[in-house]
Amino acid sequence: MTDAVRLSTKTLTCKEYGRVDIGEGAGRATEREAQRFVALAERKRRQLNNAPVLARAGDALWAKQVVGILAIRGKNLEILPKVDGCDGAVRQALVHMIAVAHDLKVADAELSALATQRHDLLELVIGLFVQRLSIAVRRGLPRRYIGHEEDLPVLRGRLDVVRQFTQLAVRPDVLACRYDELSEDTPLNRVLKAAVTRLAGVARSAENARRLVELAARFEFVGESAYPLREPVQLDRTNTAYHDLYQLARFLLSGEWQTTTGGKTMGFTLLFEMNVLFEEFIGKSLERILGRKRVGLQKRSVYALQDAAGNDLFNLRPDVLIDAKGGRPIVLDTKWKKLKPKKRPKLGVRESDVYQMLVYAGVHRAKRVVLLYPWHKALGLGIARWSAQGPAGERIPFDVATVDVGNPKTVPAALKTIVDCLS
Repeated sequence: MTDAVRLSTKTLTCKEYGRVDIGEGAGRATEREAQRFVALAERKRRQLNNAPVLARAGDALWAKQVVGILAIRGKNLEILPKVDGCDGAVRQALVHMIAVAHDLKVADAELSALATQRHDLLELVIGLFVQRLSIAVRRGLPRRYIGHEEDLPVLRGRLDVVRQFTQLAVRPDVLACRYDELSEDTPLNRVLKAAVTRLAGVARSAENARRLVELAARFEFVGESAYPLREPVQLDRTNTAYHDLYQLARFLLSGEWQTTTGGKTMGFTLLFEMNVLFEEFIGKSLERILGRKRVGLQKRSVYALQDAAGNDLFNLRPDVLIDAKGGRPIVLDTKWKKLKPKKRPKLGVRESDVYQMLVYAGVHRAKRVVLLYPWHKALGLGIARWSAQGPAGERIPFDVATVDVGNPKTVPAALKTIVDCLS
């Protein structure tokens, strides 16, 4: 296996655009496994804006610009971002990015604890879920009063007078009772149970498997849900301890509760298109440090053209619009591409990206425009500062900046520095 590292006999790991060899032996995918990985990737592709996940070329599988995990029976294929650092550090950084992008509250201490475990991405996320859920259920599962109607020999609750004197008019031996019973069989618990059941089928580590069995026993009196993502869950102050767990459970179940063939699922995936993940991570990070009122993500207010009937065409939608002093915004667009310091002064920035930003600058009357890229070791520090010709003849500052996603805890401060020096 080239450009890939074997994490264990059950997990194959490579980076974006890396390869996994097909064949017999350690560190390889068998022909049967390769076929199943490709089939699983194609199924998921339709949920990722048609972004390719894997390509088969001869005796190898090639990863594309999608990261995460594909799990089939007996083996996992893990794809990590192509950033600086050892696999463990990159894996931790990826979990951090996913948590921020999807509003999953994960403490630094939890991430640090995960980093010490030699597991793949899927096992780390499962470990995070079971650890949190195990702590929560020690205080008991959340319960709600469920209304019941039952015909009983003695009165329980209150009498349903209408039903008693109509349907039960000829049954003087029973009473039409209506009563409420405190029950664990709630929509919230059914979602959590579905997550436990699903993860139990894909967990590889002995510790995660053991804890999932223990958790399944705690949900013995909770019903099964055919469609857990459609459950009418109510989050309120009575189940505050479960709010974040519910979001994490939905995240793990999203896109995975699918139809089965012969009663068995094809596998489990947890995949992210890196262009989208980087954009969402940066946008959510900016919202956290600047506030949502100052940050507009993927606004759709401006169009390039209109047809003869007055219909808007070709939405001009930058990744981020940041309110700045003077009322004119900073337009920021993320690019998951490596800058090339040897190609100065242009740094390998694509002309099409520059033209796109100039259009954004004009229609949004931007104060500045920023192209934001991932940092890597070959780059120096600081921002490349250019300027562009504005529509009224003025020069518009055009900046190329980077953030170190391999060390995501530094990204908020870096973004604040970028915005402050540009405002």
